[in-house]
Amino acid sequence: MQPVMITAAMVGAEVTKEQQPHLPITPLQIIEAAVECYQAGASIIHIHVRDAEGNATQDAALFREVVEGIRARCDVITQVSTGGAVWMSAEERLQSIECRPDMATLTTGTVNFGDGVFMNNWQLVETFARRLREYGIVPEIEVFDVGMIDEALRLRSMGLITDPLHFDFVMGVPGGIGPNPAHLVHMVHSLPMGSTWSVAGIGRHQLTLGVIALAMGGNVRVGFEDNIYYRKGQLAQSNAELVARIARIAHELDRPVATPAQAREILQLERHK
Repeated sequence: MQPVMITAAMVGAEVTKEQQPHLPITPLQIIEAAVECYQAGASIIHIHVRDAEGNATQDAALFREVVEGIRARCDVITQVSTGGAVWMSAEERLQSIECRPDMATLTTGTVNFGDGVFMNNWQLVETFARRLREYGIVPEIEVFDVGMIDEALRLRSMGLITDPLHFDFVMGVPGGIGPNPAHLVHMVHSLPMGSTWSVAGIGRHQLTLGVIALAMGGNVRVGFEDNIYYRKGQLAQSNAELVARIARIAHELDRPVATPAQAREILQLERHK
């Protein structure tokens, strides 16, 4: 099997310091957390940022500070969120790519998201895909339900995204596809040949789905954005602790953990100049 690429989603837009006291908030804290995750085995860092009050923001300057700070410390792949938060406008969400990251997320459909709606109509999806292509940023296709795979293939048929495609299955968001392993198997079987994929299980499903992904030859996303606990009733002490656990399990399953250089080769990413 290919080496497993571990993505660390360390911040997100919803988790608060009250819920998880170890949540990195400031640019320096996010940079430090990214380096710790890299040292624990992460090859990709999925990036959200927060403002001075700890609220979710897509401020271009903050993204630039974080991405440049991470690149100064290690060669991990930088992947920014274009999802932001459900209340943000499309142009606000796209501010994150101004720092020219290695990758950015591309959600290919609308989904109920808890009490909100994560709006991604076709015009918006096409706009985002065109902008990423213009900037030379490789997309990670975020899939919250099966139909989003078909929408990604539609983008491919239009030449807006190109092979090899990389997908991230976000499973367990209230309103999106549930964390049933059968759903994961179906989605993996729906991908075009040559695609790569990872799974992001929400809450207590992070570990279970991650282990299943390891056994299936896929890749895994962990971190506070999706899950703040190490086990039931026990908060994780850091994002790196969650990375280290999935790396340890990968080794037990004879899945070598991908270095950033190996992940760049798998994803066909050009090294950042």
